[in-house]
Amino acid sequence: MAAMEWIVPFIVFLPLMLILALVAGGRRPTVDRKTLRLASVERKLDLIMAHLEIREPEPGIPGPVLRELLAGRKLLAIQRYREATGAGLKEAKDAVELFVRQQGAG
Repeated sequence: MAAMEWIVPFIVFLPLMLILALVAGGRRPTVDRKTLRLASVERKLDLIMAHLEIREPEPGIPGPVLRELLAGRKLLAIQRYREATGAGLKEAKDAVELFVRQQGAG
C-alpha cells in the first residue's frame, strides 16, 4: 500500500505539468514566426519600392484639420489634429503651426 501512495499525486500532477508546458511553450514560437514573417514581407516590400523608385509620402495633415485652417479657425484645427492623431496639445499646436509656415499661409 505504501508504494501506491505516490502514484495518485503523480497521476494528477503529470498531466497538469504537460498542459502548462504545452500552453506556455506553444504561444511564443507562434509570435516569433509571425514576427519573422512580417519582417520578411517588409524587406521584400522595401526592395520592390526601391526598385520602382517609389518613395513613401510624407505624413500629411488630416482633412478635417485642413478644412478648419482654410476656414481660418486655427484653434479648431489644433483640436481636430488632436482628435485625429491622439497628440497632446503642444504637439498638435506645433504641428499645425509648422504646416501653416510650410504652406506660407503665415
